[in-house]
Amino acid sequence: MSTKEKVRERVSLKESVHLDNEIVVYNDDVNTFDHVIETLMRVCEHAPEQAEQCSLIIHYNGKCTVKTGAYEKLKLQCTQLLAAGLNAEII
Repeated sequence: MSTKEKVRERVSLKESVHLDNEIVVYNDDVNTFDHVIETLMRVCEHAPEQAEQCSLIIHYNGKCTVKTGAYEKLKLQCTQLLAAGLNAEII
């Protein structure tokens, strides 16, 4: 291509707005670490290390986001966390 030729490039920019919801689990004085860890592994499909880290964050910070995603998927998981006795909500 010679230097006299102009190159035209069409750029298409699509901005995707995807707002994920979050399940937040809050600390309480009722549930044991083991129960929280086992519940996060079962309901949220966390690996053991991830569930343990979340349980420590919940304990020391008072809350932790344990799952993000589309509201419809999180709704079932949050319901299961609540049924297991955890204090959780979707934000």
